[in-house]
Amino acid sequence: MGLEAKITDKPQYGVGDASYQAAGGEVGIRKLVNDFYDVMEHRPEAQKIRRMHSADLTVSRDKLTLFLCGWLGGQQSYSQKYGPIRIPQVHSHLEIGSRERDAWLQCMQEALKTQPYPADFKEYLLEQLYVPAERSRNRP
Repeated sequence: MGLEAKITDKPQYGVGDASYQAAGGEVGIRKLVNDFYDVMEHRPEAQKIRRMHSADLTVSRDKLTLFLCGWLGGQQSYSQKYGPIRIPQVHSHLEIGSRERDAWLQCMQEALKTQPYPADFKEYLLEQLYVPAERSRNRP
C-alpha cells in the first residue's frame, strides 16, 4: 500500500483555519479577548500593562479580536479596518520588557481557562501567542 497520510479527527492547529475554528470563530475569539481584558483589569501584576491602554478598552478589544481572527486563519479584517499589522512599531512608544510580556501572557492564560476550547488547543494557543508577545518587547 505504501505510505499514506494518517487520517485523524484531530484538527491540525496552524493549518488553514483549524485554529480559528477551534477558537469558535470571531464570536469565540471576541469572548476570549473580553475575558482577557477583564483579567487584566483585576490582576495586580498586570496593572502596568493595563495603564498602557486607554481607559475605554473598546478599540483595544476590537483590535486584538480582529488581529487574532486573522492570525488564527480567519478573515483578515484587522488590516481592512486599522491598516497594516506592525506589532513592533505599534508598541515602540511603550516600555515593554520581559515582565510586561509575561504579565500579558499570564492574563491570556487566565482568560483561556474560562474558554470551552479543547485542552490541547489552549496549550497550543498560549505557546503561539508567545511570538507576538515577544515581538512587542522592546526592553530587556
